[in-house]
Amino acid sequence: MAVRGEARLEVDPEIAHLGITVSARGTDRRTALGDLTRRNNHVLDLLKSYGEAVEKIETGTFTITPQLTEKGRHERIRAYHGRVRVTATLIDFTALGELATRLAELELTRVDGPWWSLRPDSPAHGEARRQAVHEAVQRAREYAAALGAQLTAVVELADTGAENPTPMGLPARPAGRPRAGGSGFAGAAPEPAPALDLEPQRQTLYAHVNARFTMTRPTL
Repeated sequence: MAVRGEARLEVDPEIAHLGITVSARGTDRRTALGDLTRRNNHVLDLLKSYGEAVEKIETGTFTITPQLTEKGRHERIRAYHGRVRVTATLIDFTALGELATRLAELELTRVDGPWWSLRPDSPAHGEARRQAVHEAVQRAREYAAALGAQLTAVVELADTGAENPTPMGLPARPAGRPRAGGSGFAGAAPEPAPALDLEPQRQTLYAHVNARFTMTRPTL
């Protein structure tokens, strides 16, 4: 007898990811690099100031691109554009809204996210698989009982997947300009923006298993 067991489990996320893109633009390479380095350090310092709430800080891509003038025969550089991509992994969701708001207020800094997920070794994955196996056994027993028989042994158990449908990696950054973190005018510092209220998104786990059993002779 061959049956299929399935399970669907909804659980709270365990970690959240924020994508931060720092940008700079200057008429010469040194100026662009200097501004980019300063802004990147501001982001890293802010992330580190949250201590254990931020579990991991990773620097992704770094680019510095010359922009050529649109007209003229010669390759004349008009400006330099620089970007640094940083990913932060948080485990304390109570600090997430405030941190996202403070990052968004930084100069020429773009914030994407959060993306919620489970850890790869989360016990929730095992629980989903166990529920799928239990359903396969229950389904096989019901089929056997309908024939007046009983299960005797498991012949094969094939795991066809237990995964979180939400991508663990970060989605590609959408096109658009980075958000500026200030008005650009001199004067008193503006009042800080209120912290965002970010509610964790429940994660849905699916598990599927194929099982084969032997049973006693049916009573027909």
